[in-house]
Amino acid sequence: MRAALERLAAGWAILGGLVLLSIVVVTAANVGLFALDRLAGFWGESVSALPGYEDFVRLAVAAALPMLLPFCQVRRGHIAVDLFLKRAPAALNRALDRVSLGLMAGAALFLAYWMVLGMAETRADGALSRVLGWQEWPFYLPGIASLVLWAAVALAQVFEKDAAQHG
Repeated sequence: MRAALERLAAGWAILGGLVLLSIVVVTAANVGLFALDRLAGFWGESVSALPGYEDFVRLAVAAALPMLLPFCQVRRGHIAVDLFLKRAPAALNRALDRVSLGLMAGAALFLAYWMVLGMAETRADGALSRVLGWQEWPFYLPGIASLVLWAAVALAQVFEKDAAQHG
């Protein structure tokens, strides 16, 4: 089960990375069009930037960034404070690690719950992006899935035999 969750989290992060890469490509194109517009201005012409650029970037970032969280949890890449626990007994470290993993899973599920409510409200309101006119509620789905996957990874780590060994 753990290996399957790790593969799923890695694939999900790669998909999130591809969305981030698309943001970079669109941003580069928009910057290129801006430069071209400046150049065309010398001849009294203009070149339009990408319409809806800000809409796309806002919605894509909101979808992509949470997609990296489950893989971060797989790698135990979240902030950990070991300053006081370096010399603590291994049993205490394992217990605290399991408690913190359980709290992390609980926090991720709590956020997922509120995102579901936010998505439902956004859908009921018929919220559209300002320029492109895209429905906004579908962009909640990757975030909700990411939070649930993050919680699943953290819960799987709670039940690992060597939960305190993160590396």
